[in-house]
Amino acid sequence: MSRLYRTALSLWEGVRIAVDALMAYKLRTVLTTLGIVIGVTTVVTIVALVEGLNHAFTREISQLGTATLYVEKFPWIMKGNSFWIYRNRRDITMKEALAIRKYATLVEAVAPTVATTRDVKYRNRRVSGVRLLGTDENYMVTSNAVPEIGRFLTPNDVSHRRAVCVLGWEVAEKLFKNEDPIGKRVKVGGYPVRVIGVLAKKGKMFDFNLDTYVVVPIGLFRKITGIHRRVDQIEVKVKDPALMEDARYELEGILRRVRKVPPGAKNDFAINEQSMLMQTYKNLTTSLWAVAIGVGSISLLVGGIGIMNILLVSVTERTREIGIRKAVGAKNRDILWQFLVESMFIVSLGVLIGIGLAILLAKLIASMTPIPAAITGWIVALGIGFVLTIGLVFGIYPASRAARLNPIESLRYE
Repeated sequence: MSRLYRTALSLWEGVRIAVDALMAYKLRTVLTTLGIVIGVTTVVTIVALVEGLNHAFTREISQLGTATLYVEKFPWIMKGNSFWIYRNRRDITMKEALAIRKYATLVEAVAPTVATTRDVKYRNRRVSGVRLLGTDENYMVTSNAVPEIGRFLTPNDVSHRRAVCVLGWEVAEKLFKNEDPIGKRVKVGGYPVRVIGVLAKKGKMFDFNLDTYVVVPIGLFRKITGIHRRVDQIEVKVKDPALMEDARYELEGILRRVRKVPPGAKNDFAINEQSMLMQTYKNLTTSLWAVAIGVGSISLLVGGIGIMNILLVSVTERTREIGIRKAVGAKNRDILWQFLVESMFIVSLGVLIGIGLAILLAKLIASMTPIPAAITGWIVALGIGFVLTIGLVFGIYPASRAARLNPIESLRYE
């Protein structure tokens, strides 16, 4: 019989004895496992929910368009009562948009936008509170506004202020049902406009419906609404995502010169980008991660202590058994392996039940609330990590204590 075979046989014998010992005390095993179940369920559920939020947030942020900067009067992230400081800033105008288009070297497209809400009507059908957006042909590039049918605005549409529009997917769906909307005339704020395209469905972003808006040439927008001077936002598509920081500095220099901001004075405009929202989101979820780790760690610590306590009791109860095993040839490593297997078995059972409960709980929460959940593959790796860490850390002391018992004294133990 080879040495490898004997070692494997010894290990298997240790596993069999460990499982038999645990099955002999089912209630004790279940109660010991409970702490692990609670800890794993807590951690994995929060991980699944946070991952779901991460995926949803990233997906929604991508709707803004990649490698795009947004020149606005207000920053997206404001602290305290700083709104009143920004409120007094001068409005952004077409002058800034034209200057960026003329002088910026790192940008691919520039789209000034101005928005308000208006009702849209077709025959006897009406959609209320639709976001009316005035812009130019570059908006398709800066915001990835790709028509599903028809076409987008052209330079001629914009320069001639043609009475044409591109409908958001949901607006077209409500107004035309199964009709082809292309070429039909709708009334936007009471003004007749011809439909030239319908945008692809985008869904929602931060609970804001991206499919309930109408895009018109910016000159036509001013004619419909009477808003002539200001521009709400200038979208700037950068040539390469790697040039975002350089493009930001370039825009800052152009805007300060055009708006005549004195040297040393603070900017009276904001240059926003997706990373600002992502950073703020990460700051918020960091607290959630800390809570998950804290609660889970306490539960796992309690469960680990419970495992250590039960194994120490088990070592005491089975002292004579250990002595008999050593007397018939079992080595210290065999006894050590036996008790480590018991520890790992209890933790594995708790982790499997905990992950199963966590997946069910996460899906239940996702189905009953707006909070999404994502069950990712690395949750399995997390479970394996729990097994190895808790099983070894809290099982090694009882196992080593059992392995060090003197066989003669163990046989005398009553």
